[in-house]
Amino acid sequence: MAVAYILLVLFLAVFVAGFILLVLGAINFDLSNSDIPSGVDQPVKLRIIHIFVICIAVVGKILEKIGICSQFSFMRYIHDRTHVGADPKLLIKNLWFDKVPVRIYQPKVPSANQRRGVMFFHGGGWVLGSLEVHENICRFIARESESVVVSVGYRVAPEHKYPAAYEDCLNATIHFMKNIEHYGVDPANVIVCGDSAGGNLAAAVCQTLAGRSDLPKLRAQILIYPGLQALDFNLPSYQQNRGVPLLYREHAAFYVLQYLNGNLLHMQEVLDGSHIPIDIKLKYRKWLSPDNIPEKFKIRGYKPHVLLDCTPEVFEKVKGFCEPTLCPLLAEDAVIQQLPESFILTCEYDVLRDDGLLYKKRLEDNGVPVTWCHLEDAFHGVICFLDNYVLSFPAAKRGADNIVSFLKSL
Repeated sequence: MAVAYILLVLFLAVFVAGFILLVLGAINFDLSNSDIPSGVDQPVKLRIIHIFVICIAVVGKILEKIGICSQFSFMRYIHDRTHVGADPKLLIKNLWFDKVPVRIYQPKVPSANQRRGVMFFHGGGWVLGSLEVHENICRFIARESESVVVSVGYRVAPEHKYPAAYEDCLNATIHFMKNIEHYGVDPANVIVCGDSAGGNLAAAVCQTLAGRSDLPKLRAQILIYPGLQALDFNLPSYQQNRGVPLLYREHAAFYVLQYLNGNLLHMQEVLDGSHIPIDIKLKYRKWLSPDNIPEKFKIRGYKPHVLLDCTPEVFEKVKGFCEPTLCPLLAEDAVIQQLPESFILTCEYDVLRDDGLLYKKRLEDNGVPVTWCHLEDAFHGVICFLDNYVLSFPAAKRGADNIVSFLKSL
């Protein structure tokens, strides 16, 4: 009995010591690698959240090393533990749309007219994120705008590489539009919406459906700090916010490579800009150039990046970056001109800020009406903290309110 007690005490001591070392290591990593500007609202809270995320990632990596599960599987499991209670104003059901899992949110309040429908694609770098993680924002949109919201649980990388996520979102949207009478939704008032990688998917789906004559036209697209290109990771926002949680510059390249093919051997070339031939860069320079970013967004510092060429071997591995279904910013003008009214949300302290700004300019230059919401004190991922108790940020509520106002205007 005494031996068992001693072993238990030793185990607990080792566990506590390991936990303390993990937290101290995460704190040291955060302080050494993060750069949270003074303009970020509630920077201490953001730092604490980031330290927690680092701890989860480290434990996941340890479990992967000893063969229990992959790092991403563990991180997904922890992220999905967030539980939200019932909402008395919404009817929430899990369904399947063309073999794709979805969660549908329908307002219980009666409506004399058909409702608008919102297809929501969650963020998470095509690797993380889920129906559970984005539960609050979907509920908020459905409840406050009295819309039917369909959240799509698309397949994620690296288990399912490009174009799996795009195909799932596209197929789920088409299924919804073809069976729309079952949900009391106006077929002329369907909107695609997504945050981060979900914003990428929403933009890609919107471009694809713009050319379809067999379906009703989408009414609008809502892109929440979307990632829209992978040719230039040296735009002003990538330089200024390279160390701002919750998305470092290196992570942005890491995630899109996981989605493309899971091959990280050339990540440094991607970051340096030596993964795309110069002639292709020059082809897209009219759309993808720091010159198209307003000067006020360069005040915090920007160093022009020298154009670098690449080897055929490297380009062969990443040539998918030139496909609009992966990088919607590169779509031809003929496609852009067919797009519906758009809402774009950007955050000042976000590496993806300039992706949104560049797409905003492309849309406007091609006659597409754009409503722009810029959160000057926010960081990437802030919308996920909407109505999240002590972890909430005021900017998340402001952004969500702007989204709802846009929807009500349609």
